[in-house]
Amino acid sequence: MPSVRSDRRWTIAVRGAWKDGTLWPWCLAAVAAACGYGVATVFHPGYLSADSNTQLGQALGDEPVNDWHPPVMALAWRVLIAVTGNFSVMAAVQAAVLWGTLWVLARLVWTKTRSRGLSLAVLAVGFAPHIMNLTGVVWKDVHLAYALLAVLAIALTVRELPPDRVRTRWALLVAGVLFLAYAALVRKNGIPAAIPVFALLVLAAWPVPGRRRWQAATAVFAAAVLAGGAGVSAATHPLATKVYAVIPVDDLVHVLTPDQVRAAAEQAGASADLRDGLVAAAVTCRQRNIASDAYLQCFPQRRPFDVTYLDRRADVIVRMWTQQMPKHWKGYAEYRTRVFTKLLFRSNQVFWNGTRVNAGARLHPEVREQPLNDTLRFALQNYVTGFARDLPMLFQGWFWLAVSLVLVLRRRWPGPYSRELRLLGASSLLYILAYLPTAPESNYRYVYWPALSGTVALTLVATAFAARRRAAAAGEPDARPAALPAGRAEAAPAGPREGAGAAG
Repeated sequence: MPSVRSDRRWTIAVRGAWKDGTLWPWCLAAVAAACGYGVATVFHPGYLSADSNTQLGQALGDEPVNDWHPPVMALAWRVLIAVTGNFSVMAAVQAAVLWGTLWVLARLVWTKTRSRGLSLAVLAVGFAPHIMNLTGVVWKDVHLAYALLAVLAIALTVRELPPDRVRTRWALLVAGVLFLAYAALVRKNGIPAAIPVFALLVLAAWPVPGRRRWQAATAVFAAAVLAGGAGVSAATHPLATKVYAVIPVDDLVHVLTPDQVRAAAEQAGASADLRDGLVAAAVTCRQRNIASDAYLQCFPQRRPFDVTYLDRRADVIVRMWTQQMPKHWKGYAEYRTRVFTKLLFRSNQVFWNGTRVNAGARLHPEVREQPLNDTLRFALQNYVTGFARDLPMLFQGWFWLAVSLVLVLRRRWPGPYSRELRLLGASSLLYILAYLPTAPESNYRYVYWPALSGTVALTLVATAFAARRRAAAAGEPDARPAALPAGRAEAAPAGPREGAGAAG
């Protein structure tokens, strides 16, 4: 008899927790865990390109680390392999970070709206075809996107913490800074995208930070990036490659004629092999109608590929660029416009099939021992490519550029995250615009962060509109979320924020 009463009390308690919503965040966690496990299973043991395979070799110690690809990613992979003994852990961690972050955001939406459907809509972002297509592809672009999204989730969580959770707040802020530092180190052009997200994190802790607070926070972020870079260098001893020189190579061989390239090389004091290589690249790109990525596609390369070639010649290449581009500014502007518009309107590689087709490097033996599940791979490919055919804008940079512009330019958004939405849009906008002078080719992964952040932002906007309509239909007196007057910050819990108004 006592056991029956105990079971009845347990049943009543569970029903009560379900009705009052106490149980729902844990249900969301279970759904997110199941979905993340399912996605990781689809991609197991991870989809690798030639770049990914090179970094795997560096992580396993089979080849020296170089800074052509981010050493921090090779180091992180090395640590994960040392802990688990399996290279597939990297793809699994990517899925875990994405779905864990989406769970945090879904929980926040549930707290704000008390709508199970709207909170599940946030989790559904992970199944969007233009997001899921790269979740298990081991690329630095994916790492940048998931690190920045994690900072967003951390910032929104910090904003909602009660005043007495000081230790938790500071622990989350430290985690946010670490994610930001990783984002800045894993993608050389990721700093423009990280700056608004950094501001988002600071404003989550101190809604009205004074000048001194901003200076201190900026110094901490810069110190974290510099210390992280120094630590990674000390641990990996990467070979210097000066990979940035591929951009002026692109400009020189596409803006100048072969004869002009030769004259420019001689004027800058280039060696004979560099001069001849640049001239050959200019000729090859014109003959094959290759519009970008000249160093890898047109420049005569020796085998095996010498990653240090540019390191010994980057200064001369930059000198050529500074001497010639001001004279040919019109051609430079036209060429960069051509490459940038191709990135925006003709992005390729919306799906990477994981087989490393056209990869130049050899497939690592450990990868061959763990083949992909072809059934799941083809199912995913059909899903992604079908949407790419029917809704191509989801995979094109112009659409996410437009979304970021709308997010930035609208003064006020419904719901509690108006400021965060504008900063999220600013992050995407700066990241896309940074490709105007630097885009090496047209590739969807270059706009993966804008696609992810834009999708999350649109989902938050949609949930806010839906919550407003639900409140209005229910007859609540104040269905419209309170908007902040212009020039005023949002209210926020105390803790490290206290006294922020006097900090400046």
